[in-house]
Amino acid sequence: MSKKNTAPIKNHDYFHGLRYKICVSGAAETGHCVKDALEKAEQVGREIAKRGLILITGATTGIPYWSAKGAKAEGGIVIGLSPAASKLAHMKVYRLPLDYHDVIIYTGFDYSGRNLLMTRSSDAVITICGRMGTLNEFTIAFEDQKPLGVLEGTGGTADMVRGILDNVHRGPGKVIFSSNPAELVDRLLDIIETEESKNGIKGRII
Repeated sequence: MSKKNTAPIKNHDYFHGLRYKICVSGAAETGHCVKDALEKAEQVGREIAKRGLILITGATTGIPYWSAKGAKAEGGIVIGLSPAASKLAHMKVYRLPLDYHDVIIYTGFDYSGRNLLMTRSSDAVITICGRMGTLNEFTIAFEDQKPLGVLEGTGGTADMVRGILDNVHRGPGKVIFSSNPAELVDRLLDIIETEESKNGIKGRII
């Protein structure tokens, strides 16, 4: 009988840290968006991945889908939160895609419940074009005092936000505007890191 190896198992001193998660919120149906809105969404996804951040989407078509495509092109991580309760319902009932995502979480809470979980799961939210659902996601994140980035010049909700903020008498919140994807991501990252520093929380680990 061979002698058992009784040598102690080495404990590797790995340092684990959390990455910031950026949600891209936007129109699933993009007929009303500007011509290059999908390309801009893809670029936003690329910029998120380039910085070692994690992309969060609603696991849907249109703007979120193209942002996921961009993030995966840069080797990024993409997590989707589906309104469906199962993979089957995601595909057959909601008719939503599976590709360009590393993980899809099936919430079973339909769109309104999914929107809440999606924005709460994110460190910041970027709005690109959009319809009513995008506005719902924006207002949830606004009420939660999340950093919000609006990619202007993409049509729909994104180009209405300034007017909405001017007329709802709630102040500017933590909302920033830009028409440049890279600049928008960098400015949001600055806000996240500044707030964490003020709260005594260590910044991102890549």
